[in-house]
Amino acid sequence: MVRRLAKAILTIFLVSTLTFFLVRLLPGNPVDTYIQTQIAQTGISYDDAAAQAKNLFSLDPDEPLILQYLTYMGNLVQGDFGTSLLSPGTTVAQVIQTYLPWTLFSVGIAQILSFVLGIIAGMIMAYRRESWIDHLLTSIGSLLHAIPNYIVAILIVVFLGVKLQVFNLTEARGSYTPGVEPAFSLSFLNDILYHATLPILAYLLTTVGSWALVMKSSTVETLGEDYVTVARARGLTDSRIRTGYVGRNAVLPLFSQLAVSLGFVVGGSIFVEKIFGYQGIGFSLYNAVSGRDYPVLQGIFLVVTISVVVANLLADVLYSRLDPRIRVGGKAKG
Repeated sequence: MVRRLAKAILTIFLVSTLTFFLVRLLPGNPVDTYIQTQIAQTGISYDDAAAQAKNLFSLDPDEPLILQYLTYMGNLVQGDFGTSLLSPGTTVAQVIQTYLPWTLFSVGIAQILSFVLGIIAGMIMAYRRESWIDHLLTSIGSLLHAIPNYIVAILIVVFLGVKLQVFNLTEARGSYTPGVEPAFSLSFLNDILYHATLPILAYLLTTVGSWALVMKSSTVETLGEDYVTVARARGLTDSRIRTGYVGRNAVLPLFSQLAVSLGFVVGGSIFVEKIFGYQGIGFSLYNAVSGRDYPVLQGIFLVVTISVVVANLLADVLYSRLDPRIRVGGKAKG
């Protein structure tokens, strides 16, 4: 665990450093845009416009890049992600706290639903191998797995929103209806579920196929194990074998993959949330990329990195606890 924690810290440091320099390779930034706008509108000099931009954005565009990096890392160690360039006075931490919960809500529900449905479908496919239902579900699962989530989101907009008009796309925009007071109530829960339905559907359709295929493969492999043959020889019922022997062991690899997949929920939401106008962290990330908002970009990428690293650590620990045959260092407990 000490080695894994050290690798996790090193990974976060390297990604933070790489992100800092990569985002500054993007063409254009809000500081230069503000300076050029002030010069064109007011006729002031470049130095005066740059001084105004420095005070407004808390960023000196002429400061050497290495000094900007040292300042950024020093602030990062203190938990200061900086201030948004597009929304002066708003800290990056406030942006993340505002938008991240909505992404966790929508993608979290979709992941749980797709995981459960994928396990059920995978076991059906494994037990009905070479039947018509196996071929049908395998084809559907492979198709859904191959289609990117933003393509599915566009198809949902076209068919459910435009053709069939099942959803009012204008009313469904945002994370909740404007004017509704957030509260722990059934009415507010119904409202946020209504706004999150389309993103949840897009995530669900693009992930359930992969869970089903993995579960099918794991179940088929488990059915060939010796302990399953012994259980049948002992005269145990099929339901007992399915739940106590096959299902429990076949689902073990999926639990670790579930933990890892949860780490990517932040970064994987950018296009889906933009298409549906769902104001989660992906929506905020898209706006930050479009506006070259360096601090917000760096903050969100850091959150994505931390979530993935932590999810991998949890997956390792979870799998070693669920499967007694797996132990750190490859040694089993005696």
